[in-house]
Amino acid sequence: MLKVLVVGKGGREHALLTAMNRSPTAAELYSFPGSDAIFSDGVRAAPGVHDLPTLMQFVIREKMDLVVAGEESYLVTGEGLANLCTQAGIPCWGPPKESAQLEASKEFAKSFLRRHGIPTARYTVAGTIEEAEVAAAEVPIVLKFDGLAAGKGVAVCHSPEEVSKFLQAVFVKGSFGRGRVVIEECMTGPEISIFASVVDGKYQILCPARDYKRVYDGDRGPNTGGMGAVASPELVSQSVLEQIEREVIQPTMAGLLKDTLSYRGFLYFGLMLTPEGPKVVEYNCRFGDPECEAVMPLLTGDLVRYMLEGAQGRLCPELISFQKGWSVCKILASAGYPISSHRGDLITGLEDVREAQVFHCGTTHRAGGYLTSGGRVLAVVAQAASRAQAVEAVEREARKISFAGQHSRSDIGRLHFD
Repeated sequence: MLKVLVVGKGGREHALLTAMNRSPTAAELYSFPGSDAIFSDGVRAAPGVHDLPTLMQFVIREKMDLVVAGEESYLVTGEGLANLCTQAGIPCWGPPKESAQLEASKEFAKSFLRRHGIPTARYTVAGTIEEAEVAAAEVPIVLKFDGLAAGKGVAVCHSPEEVSKFLQAVFVKGSFGRGRVVIEECMTGPEISIFASVVDGKYQILCPARDYKRVYDGDRGPNTGGMGAVASPELVSQSVLEQIEREVIQPTMAGLLKDTLSYRGFLYFGLMLTPEGPKVVEYNCRFGDPECEAVMPLLTGDLVRYMLEGAQGRLCPELISFQKGWSVCKILASAGYPISSHRGDLITGLEDVREAQVFHCGTTHRAGGYLTSGGRVLAVVAQAASRAQAVEAVEREARKISFAGQHSRSDIGRLHFD
């Protein structure tokens, strides 16, 4: 029996592990840091692990057959999770630290895009607040912190006041750590998330999705880690998908090879379908969250074997497929999110959910039941033959769940379609 470790603790990892549990290939599944909900599904904890060095000690001691990078931070922490796995001779589904800079550094990604002629927004980079104020003098403008910020380091500014607030957060308060700011033109058009499995320049396009980043209905308010998502093989037309493949995905693969950036793992293309064609908003070097929660229930086949083969250098598209129909994910967030989050509120109604899956993003379990322990608390996900039916199902099932301060969007799966 294979021994597989998934690194991460949120709804994305809960969804991945649930899909892996359906795989025909028998595997003992482990998670670090994991969560009470993940462990309640038969996934094992990694005892004595608290950082990357102790994680690698556990991986080597337990002779793991595969390590899956769910959470992005471990790919760029220290020497890098994938790099250390390679040194230990253990297959890792996730890119090395050098390639993971595509996500970890917005400046690195923009330079990569420009160098390889991949369509993206015009940009400049500022290292001081004074430089940024000059570059961002005309609004609307997009400001991006050059580093990992859990989905919150981006601001679409429509006024000088919004520009000033973001720049103060970066350069004065240090809200995201130390780093520069990428200043981009503000593109228009619907966004789409395209995922690919990448193995040494070869790729397989997976089920497309769309996420909703703003906290309030109508795409209003500050950016979050994602308030919901919709996924379906029908989400994007074949002609648009072919254009994305030709103009974005294939040049990205060629760029990785030309720059000698090795890559084995999921690669996320955050795209905007502008009037001039698809343009890259960002790369993520793992599955998106909450898109993963929407996509994984549509996946059939042997995900465990698929990732193991990929990590060993063999892309095997025949091992997985995606069902027809639609999947809608609705995030239930805690009071104050995304500015702050409230912890310790009792969650009720989980046992009443019958026609949807619930993935735990930020919860803990105590004697009385599950409590909130993060900004995004739960992902409620439902599937149906049509988008309207899936939306109706997820709204109906989400209403059964309650906790103090709970808030969510009511237009997931509706906005950008009607």
